[in-house]
Amino acid sequence: MAAGCCGVKKQKLSSSPPSGSGGGGGASSSSHCSGESQCRAGELGLGGAGTRLNGLGGLTGGGSGSGCTLSPPQGCGGGGGGGGISLSPPPSCGVGTLLSTPAAATSSSPSSTSAASSSSPSSRKMVVSAEMCCFCFDVLYCHLYGYQQPRTPRFTNEPYPLFVTWKIGRDKRLRGCIGTFSAMNLHSGLREYTLTSALKDSRFPPMTRDELPRLFCSVSLLTNFEDVCDYLDWEVGVHGIRIEFINEKGSKRTATYLPEVAKEQGWDHIQTIDSLLRKGGYKAPITNEFRKTIKLTRYRSEKMTLSYAEYLAHRQHHHFQNGIGHPLPPYNHYS
Repeated sequence: MAAGCCGVKKQKLSSSPPSGSGGGGGASSSSHCSGESQCRAGELGLGGAGTRLNGLGGLTGGGSGSGCTLSPPQGCGGGGGGGGISLSPPPSCGVGTLLSTPAAATSSSPSSTSAASSSSPSSRKMVVSAEMCCFCFDVLYCHLYGYQQPRTPRFTNEPYPLFVTWKIGRDKRLRGCIGTFSAMNLHSGLREYTLTSALKDSRFPPMTRDELPRLFCSVSLLTNFEDVCDYLDWEVGVHGIRIEFINEKGSKRTATYLPEVAKEQGWDHIQTIDSLLRKGGYKAPITNEFRKTIKLTRYRSEKMTLSYAEYLAHRQHHHFQNGIGHPLPPYNHYS
């Protein structure tokens, strides 16, 4: 599933059901972001390969608003089950049970050199790099201009869950944000989600050549997934969260926010959880009793952001050395 990560307007939060359609009830294979600092994420099926997530939490096809939405995970049938919701606690889990994340399960994610990333007491070297953002720009540029796709990059090809986010303009408005919680080799994963987030985010029209000079590209690599028993056991600005819950119709739903969302929106733990529930399609009143039934996974991320101008400057220094088979876009072509 795909998940988005940024948004346009700050969302008003309430534990009461939204008026109108709210987060939308329909499910789809991907979801998106809206709001200055949040995104939607299609409901996640962590088991299936290539499961796409839109940004930072919410329900796919669920209309406007900030946050990410998710479609039902694989193997969870749509409205199976009767009407009532069982308010039993989530399945037993060890506090802080570490879920193995390829290439990153042994240490916490370090702080990002760019925007909102997880802080970490560990001194582990960051995996994310500016070259990854450059590669995403290469892929998009080649696609829009009909060049052969760039050759294999030189950065690591280890598997990671990942997100690619596009923002545009001086105010850095969200332009596309889709990723996956299924670990993918970075070379193929970034290539795929560069184009998916730029061209197939259902909240936006496909990107055009004219937009390139105003774009910012962010690559987020997700690490250190931990199941926790207490839905409040995570830190704003440090952890991303993925929640799993049973909606009013007895269907399993999931939604996610990347680590930066709650902090950028100015939300506390409860506001973030309630926003995720709404974006995940939960329309009934939200009670503390219901919050306790949520199954929550926390995670960290490394994030790097590069503007188009920075991309051009970087490529002028490392053009053929980095395996780019297309001509660099001239500055005056976009002026």
